[in-house]
Parts: sequence; C-alpha cells; structure tokens
Amino acid sequence: MNYLPIKTETFYYQHLFDSEDNEKAIKNFSVHQKTGRGLEEYLKFMAMPEEDENFARTYLVKDNETHEIASYFTLKSGLFTLEISENQFYAVPSIELSNFAVNSSYRKQHLEISEIGKTTFREFILPLAKFIQTFLGAKSLHIFALPEDKLLEYYEEMGFSRLSAEKEKYVHSHIKPKYDTDCIFMYQIL
Repeated sequence: MNYLPIKTETFYYQHLFDSEDNEKAIKNFSVHQKTGRGLEEYLKFMAMPEEDENFARTYLVKDNETHEIASYFTLKSGLFTLEISENQFYAVPSIELSNFAVNSSYRKQHLEISEIGKTTFREFILPLAKFIQTFLGAKSLHIFALPEDKLLEYYEEMGFSRLSAEKEKYVHSHIKPKYDTDCIFMYQIL
C-alpha cells in the first residue's frame, strides 16, 4: 500500500496489511487497563475484517530495531453535526481516530522510551490526517474518548477539545457509535 513515508529516530509505521508478520505480531499486543480491553480486542479480532470491508484503516507503529508493535491507531472518514439554532445544523467533515492504543507489553520492556502515545499522535497520526486532508475535505480530527479524567486531560494536552454538554449531547444523538456508549466526543481542527 502506498502511504506517506514517516519515520522517527525510534519508530516507523506500517499499514496493517503491509507485512505478513503483522498478523502474528498483533497477537502479542496488550492493553493492561481494564477499560482499554476493547482496543486490544479490536486490533486482534476486528481490524482485519474492517479493512476488508473498507470501514477503516489500521496502522501499526513499530520499533525501528526490534520491529515490535509499540502502538496502533485506526482512522476512518466521518463527520459530525453541530446545531447552530433550532432546526439548523452544520455538518463538519472530519477524520475519526476510532482506535488508538499503546502496547503495554512493549512499554514494559522498553522503560527507556517515554511518551509513546504522544509521539504516535504527533509524529504519525497528525501528519497522516493532514496528508489525507489534501485528498479529502476534512476540517477536523475527532475521537470518542473513554470517560476517564486522566485520559481526557491527556487528549486535551494533544490539542483535543470538548463541546458544551448540550452540543455534545446533540453530536452523540447523531453519530456516536453503539460500542462507544459511555465515551466522550472530542475534536481538534486540522
């Protein structure tokens, strides 16, 4: 698959189907936080079928030397609507960061490497989203974050914002995926 070539001093990324070794490598991916188990299960059981059906694209961020998976993320096209006034809304074309997780096993084995998630976001997700934006109209990047204060703060540090409670309820009533039942909508302008 052709994609934007990005490599850092420590990591490179690959599309899920770019290497035959990836199917085996994802079996070693783990998320130790109980609330993140769905992200692990998605990578192991749903990412490949969703690729085949063109619902999403999953990318693995791998260590340059060991080729272990450090993190992964999934992107798909989307939009969200904002209510401007009663019975009037504005549709915002967007790219959804539908999955994003750091490999706990990798983190445990490489304590010398810090900020894996922020590096993944800053060095891989944002540049790829901006690259996609050159081919597809997309005003923002959005995510449905797990409702944990620490995680919400983490996403705010990376530039994501929340809507007012009223606007968030409106967005949730129109586009929130069923599997993201308790998640919080966050976005950033690209």
